[in-house]
Amino acid sequence: MRLTFLGTAASEGYPDAFCQCSFCARARAFGGPNLRKRSAVLVNDDLLIDLGPDLIAAAQIHGVSLAGLRYCLQTHEHDDHLEPHHLLSRSRYCAVEGVPRLHLYATAGALTAAARRLPPRIVGAGLLDPEVGERLNLTAHVVAPFQSFTVGPYRVTSVRAAHDPENLIALLYVIEHGGRSLFYCTDTGPLPEETWAALRAGGHRFTLVAMDHTFGLKGPAAGHLNADQFAAQIERLRAEGLLAPDARIFAHHIAHHANPDHAALVEIGRRRGYEIACDGLIVDV
Repeated sequence: MRLTFLGTAASEGYPDAFCQCSFCARARAFGGPNLRKRSAVLVNDDLLIDLGPDLIAAAQIHGVSLAGLRYCLQTHEHDDHLEPHHLLSRSRYCAVEGVPRLHLYATAGALTAAARRLPPRIVGAGLLDPEVGERLNLTAHVVAPFQSFTVGPYRVTSVRAAHDPENLIALLYVIEHGGRSLFYCTDTGPLPEETWAALRAGGHRFTLVAMDHTFGLKGPAAGHLNADQFAAQIERLRAEGLLAPDARIFAHHIAHHANPDHAALVEIGRRRGYEIACDGLIVDV
């Protein structure tokens, strides 16, 4: 599998356009990998994780075509991860013809939230309605935590994230293809015990982990990880036998208020045994 990071920031982007903190000022001055769009990744050229709001900018900046997109795994419905107007952008409403049908996998809550943000005249009956699917060249699938299912050539397992549990169900995904395994693990705080149990039961051996690093150098906070929590989660993955010998670990979903410039963050990761994702980075899993 080939993984392309289309965005690696938390909800406000990095730098935050409205912020003049030292981290944001350095990011603007240094440019390059310090400039982060909101999080989304592309697997090969046909599987997207999250319909993030910055997809169009990411595709333009990094020279990536999404015309071959066939599948999308949606983690949850927060605005920085779900911009459903992209569904219109790839449909005949925007004069797009000849692209593959998109299979969208999401929780019932995320599908409902997406429909509410689109014009009622197009999705009045919801994204699961076959007529709506025909209008949008879309097939929507409801996913719950702790399911394994086939997505084209991929085997996917959903597990529960520790993220805003009072208001929604957020998912993390294990994606397997060609004997390799990706664990996409953001947004989340320390993993729930039921998720650890499911990962053990699945017998997974991850060759790449992209994990939440939102709170970086700050103290711990619910719903995300800081650097210490990140390191502890990776150590537990290793102790549980869930990492392949050649596994690569990437910090992802990086917030401007808690993480220094890219070079400084790379040094922190080097000392602690992990790498730092940046926008446009391509990794072969």
